[in-house]
Amino acid sequence: MQTSRERILTTHVGSLPRSKEVAELLLNRENGETVDTAHFNTVLQQAVTDTVKSQVAAGVDIVSDGELSKIGYATYIKDRLSGFSGNKPRKPALDLQPYPEYMEKMALVAGKQSFKRQCCTGPIAVTTTAPLEADLVAFRNALKATPATDAFLNAASPGVVSAFQPNEYYASHAAYLEAIARAMQAEYEAIVNAGFVLQVDCPDLAMARHTGFQDLSEAEFLKQAEQQVEALNAALVNIPSDRLRMHVCWGNYEGPHTHDIDLRKIMGIVLKAKPAAILFEASNPRHAHEWEVWKETKIPGDKILVPGVVDSTSNYVEHPELVSQRIRQFADIVGRDRVIAGTDCGFATFAGVGKVDSRIVWKKLATLTEGAALASRTLWSR
Repeated sequence: MQTSRERILTTHVGSLPRSKEVAELLLNRENGETVDTAHFNTVLQQAVTDTVKSQVAAGVDIVSDGELSKIGYATYIKDRLSGFSGNKPRKPALDLQPYPEYMEKMALVAGKQSFKRQCCTGPIAVTTTAPLEADLVAFRNALKATPATDAFLNAASPGVVSAFQPNEYYASHAAYLEAIARAMQAEYEAIVNAGFVLQVDCPDLAMARHTGFQDLSEAEFLKQAEQQVEALNAALVNIPSDRLRMHVCWGNYEGPHTHDIDLRKIMGIVLKAKPAAILFEASNPRHAHEWEVWKETKIPGDKILVPGVVDSTSNYVEHPELVSQRIRQFADIVGRDRVIAGTDCGFATFAGVGKVDSRIVWKKLATLTEGAALASRTLWSR
């Protein structure tokens, strides 16, 4: 994983706007329509090439493929693993349940989630590596056309898979996690062996408290989160920590977020995870104050903080001075060499859904870069 002793590097959480053509192909495939694989890969290659080029043009140092090939960051696994079937609608998040009219309005603005929420109904095993191999080829080709400082690819953590796809087969949640971890381990290692940094997405450690695992008590949730980190670490056993980053969030949607679990309650669990870099929300109004929690926490010396200094649910383009201030808050906690500037979450976590205009996304990434440059000038002039 690239870090710098000369300036603050920039990155983002992973998902970026898909073109209309890519989104339509993904949704067609999700709805059971036949999609020609060769045509899909051709369209995807051009989209990934364009996305990498746009990231570099915006000044982003550590880029991704935008997760363009995936219907959703946690549900794509059904196309790669056995054991999942059906479509079980999920309960609305706890903070949104009292506001049905608001949910309807947001669906009109951001788009309605149309992905399938399957359940685990049988033994989990890898059925195909073709989609992963296609992702690796497309990203590698895009980087040849437009080199970047560093590059990462996303993969779902065992915990987030379990949060989105309820268990109806294994005898316990622990057994379910173990099966997911065994199956996902090959994907994790393939990404790193291909020369990329692996980002494991872990909103199960925060968001799932008021979404997928909302029926648990807080104590039960925290115990389960410990199991999820243990399963994740087991799946990452063969990968060095400095080739790993993890993302933790409370849900990439505009809503009250009044049921978000306190960072203090999950901090110890998050810090037990193997990845060296931690990406987390630090901009939106429910979590911008939590820089103080990081300040009061004893953070291991091998951890790199990647705070979200740009919000991912608002079309406001942050002022570079504000971005700089946010970066410097965290540099004062762990040192300038252990901070990378990031975004609160992805900008297009599900195909066809997203409140932030696709063109404004690139403006927000550009202001991220400007803010990091301002912060660097201040931090390295001290």
